[in-house]
Amino acid sequence: MLPRLHSQSDVDPIVLTFLKELEQAGFTGDVERQFSSRLAVATDNSVYQQLPQAVVHPKSTQDVILIGKLSRDSQYERITFSPRGGGTGTNGQSLTKGIVVDLSRHMNKVLEINEDEGWVRVQTGVVKDQLNDAVRPYGYFFSPDLSTSNRATLGGMINTDASGQGSLKYGKTSDHVLSLQAVFADGSCLESDLSNGLPQEGEYAYNAFHTTEKVCREKRAQIEDKFPPLNRFLTGYDLKNALDTDSDTFDLTRVLCGAEGSLAFITEAKLNLTPIPKARTLVNVKYNSFDSALRNAPFMVEAKALSVETVDSRVLNLAKQDIVWHTVSDLLTDVPGQDMQGINMVEFAGQDEQEVSGQVESLAARLDSMLENNEAGIIGYQVCDDLASIGRIYNMRKKAVGLLGAAKGRAKPVAFAEDTCVPPENLADFIVEFRELLDAKSLNYGMFGHVDAGVLHVRPALDLCDPKQEALMHEVSDEVVKLVAKYGGLMWGEHGKGFRSEYGPDFFGEELFTELRRVKAAFDPFNKMNPGKICTPLDSQHELVKVTDTKRGYFDRQIDVQVRDSFKQAMECNGNGLCFNYDTSSPMCPSMKVTADRRHSPKGRAGMVREWLRQLTEQGVDILDLEKQTLENDASIKTMVDRVRNTLNKRHEYDFSHEVYDAMNGCLACKACASQCPIKVDVPSFRSRFLNIYYSRYQRPAKDYLVANIESMLPVLAKAPKLVNGALKQQWVQDLTAKSVGYVDSPLLSVPMLKQRLSSLKPFNLQELAALSKEDKSNHVVIVQDPFTSFYDASVVEDFATLVTKLGKTPVLLPFKPNGKAQHVKGFLKKFADSAKNTAAFLQQVADIDIPLVGVDPALVLCYRDEYQEVLQEKRGDFDVLTVHEWLQPKLPEFDKQASNGQEPWYLFAHCTEKTKMPNAEKEWGQIFAHFGARLDTIPVGCCGMAGTFGHEVDKLQMSKDIYALSWKPRLQDLPKERCLVTGYSCRSQVKRFEQEKVQHPLQALLTIL
Repeated sequence: MLPRLHSQSDVDPIVLTFLKELEQAGFTGDVERQFSSRLAVATDNSVYQQLPQAVVHPKSTQDVILIGKLSRDSQYERITFSPRGGGTGTNGQSLTKGIVVDLSRHMNKVLEINEDEGWVRVQTGVVKDQLNDAVRPYGYFFSPDLSTSNRATLGGMINTDASGQGSLKYGKTSDHVLSLQAVFADGSCLESDLSNGLPQEGEYAYNAFHTTEKVCREKRAQIEDKFPPLNRFLTGYDLKNALDTDSDTFDLTRVLCGAEGSLAFITEAKLNLTPIPKARTLVNVKYNSFDSALRNAPFMVEAKALSVETVDSRVLNLAKQDIVWHTVSDLLTDVPGQDMQGINMVEFAGQDEQEVSGQVESLAARLDSMLENNEAGIIGYQVCDDLASIGRIYNMRKKAVGLLGAAKGRAKPVAFAEDTCVPPENLADFIVEFRELLDAKSLNYGMFGHVDAGVLHVRPALDLCDPKQEALMHEVSDEVVKLVAKYGGLMWGEHGKGFRSEYGPDFFGEELFTELRRVKAAFDPFNKMNPGKICTPLDSQHELVKVTDTKRGYFDRQIDVQVRDSFKQAMECNGNGLCFNYDTSSPMCPSMKVTADRRHSPKGRAGMVREWLRQLTEQGVDILDLEKQTLENDASIKTMVDRVRNTLNKRHEYDFSHEVYDAMNGCLACKACASQCPIKVDVPSFRSRFLNIYYSRYQRPAKDYLVANIESMLPVLAKAPKLVNGALKQQWVQDLTAKSVGYVDSPLLSVPMLKQRLSSLKPFNLQELAALSKEDKSNHVVIVQDPFTSFYDASVVEDFATLVTKLGKTPVLLPFKPNGKAQHVKGFLKKFADSAKNTAAFLQQVADIDIPLVGVDPALVLCYRDEYQEVLQEKRGDFDVLTVHEWLQPKLPEFDKQASNGQEPWYLFAHCTEKTKMPNAEKEWGQIFAHFGARLDTIPVGCCGMAGTFGHEVDKLQMSKDIYALSWKPRLQDLPKERCLVTGYSCRSQVKRFEQEKVQHPLQALLTIL
């Protein structure tokens, strides 16, 4: 039986007092003290881990001011804060042992757009892509472009002075910040352009302004001498650009940009915007070596390119194995007879279309000449000038970071020296030495970056669960610092200092670093703001954070290596945060999108399971043996009594497993993370394993048994469908079901049932089918039933049989066999294994006669491939069940092609599991409709919020409604519902529930067209 995990990481009593007083003083945001919330922000996209004391989510600048004012009380002197946005930092910038102040949950609004003057004012929790979506209708965009743009917040960009692709022309974030609203550690507030007046004497804001200006003026020569003349320098406090020598004016804004939250909270920002280019063209140049790509990059910059991005062969090969390659394979084709070892993505953009066209033609002519003369290692190039294709290529490049993290084996590419910056003319030679350094230590690595700016992302593969490999990381880190200095560059060219702050004193020298500390002391004399980052206050004994500080690997190595390998879908999460994607039409992760709670994300859930496994190991539990027992042993009476008792004691006995359960309970098991996450964090897989073990100690709710047994119950209920439906329509039955079982909006059985609808079909007979000739078999189709479509939406299966007949084939209805997916979702792994074993054996028998097996619901069909393989492994067999489009699309040449019918298009809403597991599904449906003379437009939507039975559970109802409202509801409102086609049963059920209209499966529209 699972033991109770009762040890807790205690919160400092002073912090608890502070939080209580904060709430009483009128704080309007959220205050989270529980271990799970703290754990969710204990990591970011770096290798480090620090557990904070608490997490607060302010709703306004006034809330942030209240935090500062209250913390001035002498009893709260030791309380510290760290601002946090998207948590995408690669160097632990937002990690703290104090209180995390997360501005992303509530303070994420675009406040004002000034179209005439080209600026915008935002709260700093706004996501970069969210801002660009808001200003795009006005013809503008916020130009600094990051690989994490769909989840990085403006506050994070400002605090790290982010830049990214195109910075030679567009500059860094600080080049676009007009003013910042800063809240200091004492609660004083300042608009950095002084538009709200000068700070009051005695306030931290007053001291900060005057002290920093004095330092900038008096130490100008030292600053000019030390700050490198690079496009991508990042010092922490930009003293060089804070003083404009031409106008002799001081701008505090520049000092706050890049300060990593160590000086003040940034709550609002006024930003200038860039006109969207009228013309954009991307030239993808292919090389026979990565060195050739690097050495050829300066030539591309000289061709007046906006940007030159590069990736090496390792990144390209990883991309080819990922779902993302389906979107770019035609844009980056292989060169016959040549091995593509690197590419440069050269972009030209501007307001003058003729000028851009001329620049591209000039480069193309030069490339043709180089190809003809075998120069510069160039083996080919492709020109791309449509925006959608350019976007797809850049999405592939952006995903490169995560793809590197998905490398096989225990050693994973690690971010710690990944944003080195040297003068572009030194880059190729620098990389040669960098490679020699890594090769000498037998390290694997991938490379990509912004070669136009001399920034390269290099991530050596290390297993940080191995203390020797961790020591090697520290060794390499020290050597890289020396190497960049040799080539006139910086170790931190783009991603901030964070835990690399220890290198600051050596880089700046004692005199200038003392001045940086003087600035810190003026802003934050008691070292309350993100302590240890950038520098410490002058005359204080506080220390800087170090590269050697505690990492995730320290905690992970406490888990038995066999357990780590078994739970690798959770263990390998590297914190890249793609699951925080702002885009509502992105399928990952629906629960995170509506709750804005990091616990309810693949990253959050993976972190919970890692800690759960660690605590179990700490108690001496053999987790794999415990799991094996749950799969082999039937519960005894004593065990059942114990479970009931433990469940009753939940109210007054702490168990960390409950916090893990709460995070898992919000998962829709949509499987989007299993393919959309670059690391392939598969929450439904480890969620079902967790639930299976969790319920060895606690009693399951009644609704779980209902869900797990629904497939065996449905054939019985189907014997009297009108009687069952009549009962379900009664209000008292609905109320009773909601209160006793926790189940709402039960769907009604189809009348007539499928058996009556297809009574004219010849009964299934395996022997007769096996005896058919090869030609006859090719003209038969075996329809594999799933419980939900067959019993609740039988007309779809009936119409599929009719469609098969119209296409000249013979449909055969397979007897209903339980699929078991609902059992897997609820963690009934023993039952699921039994269901899967029986059904797989039956389907293998049918598959052996060599007639196609086709199912109409993609989620259930994919269960045969995914969950069956997971639980049965080699015992699964080699049968294939196809979806309707997978069966139809290859057979199109057999059917007469029809001319366009010229009618209004149909609109496809694909099931989220289908389009993430089968990335070509929507395109193939479009090809099928086009073949038959119709047009099918794909509508980009995320999850519908139903997800099997999830949306029917009382405690999930509101979340289900909220998820539906994200993308499905607004898209359906704009379209004629009679032409909206939905592949998934649960999605059609959700639309029917909330719109009171029944939508069709695409196969039903095809039947109409034919």
